[in-house]
Amino acid sequence: MPKKIITYQDPLHDDFAGNNIRTKPVPADFPFALKGPFWAVPEFILYRLIATPLVWLIGKVGFGLRIKNRKVLRKLRKTGFYLYGNHTQNMMDAYTPTLCSFPHHAHVITSPDAVSIPLIRRIVQLLGAIPLPDTVKGYKHFLAALEQRVGQNRAIAIYPEAHIWPWYTGIRPFPDGSFGYPVMHGVPAVAFVTTFRKRKVFKKLWPCLTVTLSEPFYPDPALSSREARKQLRDQVYGFMAETVSRPDNYVYYEYRMAETEK
Repeated sequence: MPKKIITYQDPLHDDFAGNNIRTKPVPADFPFALKGPFWAVPEFILYRLIATPLVWLIGKVGFGLRIKNRKVLRKLRKTGFYLYGNHTQNMMDAYTPTLCSFPHHAHVITSPDAVSIPLIRRIVQLLGAIPLPDTVKGYKHFLAALEQRVGQNRAIAIYPEAHIWPWYTGIRPFPDGSFGYPVMHGVPAVAFVTTFRKRKVFKKLWPCLTVTLSEPFYPDPALSSREARKQLRDQVYGFMAETVSRPDNYVYYEYRMAETEK
């Protein structure tokens, strides 16, 4: 029996994150990429010397994290790339890209929630967050930040399902819009899929995590931009769906669609 049963109505828009953050708009002049030597040193200290070993410890000890097929990223040592994952964790989804992409520096495209708390906004950015913009002018700066980070051979992680469904063992529908970024920048997309393992000890705790990476998917230059992004989306979705459907994916929370009144 699953520990919890969750009822949902809309697989595209229902969110079960429960963070209760009061979201603030991201202004057009928001610094999506912190530039210059003033930020480079604290970024290195915070991201490499503090956060990376800490999240490795949290992942291993707290979640029994295993990463499968990370060797595929050896092919991408000299290029930036995009990571696409299923959104099933409040905490670990912020950390997993760092561990998956090492030694690449990883960024995560987030909702405005991530930078809505003024006192920690810059810290969150130094740890890799790039929030989605709220304005057309802001979107131009956002795209420039993505181009800059890809040009630095960094990884940029995206959760195309957008909303968190804790411990969900399926893949929800998602559009192809975010797959325009690797097409635009001419870099590959890699899927990373979180599945769950039942604990053999401390069985009353949450499940352990396994993250499986796909081979890189490259934009097809023979296709139009729209066709290329759809192809990437379908390739990533296909890998995700196949991975979560494996029989060893442990059901901790069960999700059931609400019955509609006739």
